[in-house]
Amino acid sequence: MKQPASDTYIFHLGRTAYQRTRLLGVLMAVALFLGALGSAWACGWMWGTYRHDFTFYLKWQDALVGLLGFLTFAMLKGDILIARFLFALHQGYRKGTFLVSEHSLEARDLSPLNLSSIFWMMNSEFWCFVAVLVGLVPAILVGWTLHITQPLLLVLATGSALLLSLAGLVVSIVAFSFILIGCVGAISFTKSLGAPQTYELSNRTMVRIDACQLTIIYPGAQESLVDLRLLDKEDRCFLLDLLRERWNNAQQVWNPTLGEEIEQALRESEERRAVLA
Repeated sequence: MKQPASDTYIFHLGRTAYQRTRLLGVLMAVALFLGALGSAWACGWMWGTYRHDFTFYLKWQDALVGLLGFLTFAMLKGDILIARFLFALHQGYRKGTFLVSEHSLEARDLSPLNLSSIFWMMNSEFWCFVAVLVGLVPAILVGWTLHITQPLLLVLATGSALLLSLAGLVVSIVAFSFILIGCVGAISFTKSLGAPQTYELSNRTMVRIDACQLTIIYPGAQESLVDLRLLDKEDRCFLLDLLRERWNNAQQVWNPTLGEEIEQALRESEERRAVLA
């Protein structure tokens, strides 16, 4: 904790928490990069195993190439998000993750849960792309039905596959639109990932503490979630005492139960320290 000016306090990440979170992020980034290299190689290999003549149906090899290409794209995008988070983590370690001044709060969400959010974002996009391929399965079946030798069965099977292709196309378009929306949303998510958020200390500010998770809500601003366990024990206790003092000076308008939540968090911190001792 540093006090560069009167009534201003800056709290930095604990060194152990910083190193642990950074190591977790680096390992995840390396795993995704290796996975992207593997998918790109498999995509290139698969592309060279079949002919690319134009057909009115979809080849199953094209679907597999598309899936491998999308996996490469998704994992590289995940690496970009992790790199952004690691940069914000380093900034939070050097410049502070939580700032308390007389009239405002500034917080960075540097919880390792951000890495989980990146993973689940990629997971959602993957299953959306699987839905795209499922919708295109009838178009793949057309290529197989054309090899049926019996004329009547050929007409029935191909006609049914074409009708299913129209319904499947709707599913594919909807699923692909979700992927596009996710890609657009990822731009703002990348910008806000670990970025500092400033909140005015007023009766419009809502501050809550639950299981060492400090949540700050302010109308028109992005919600911040600060994991107090990322701070050193002494800084965590000092921050909680400081918030209680500012809460009392603000006539307890942030959150009527904040005092009880701070006491609970202090008790949990002391119990954790006793167990570790």
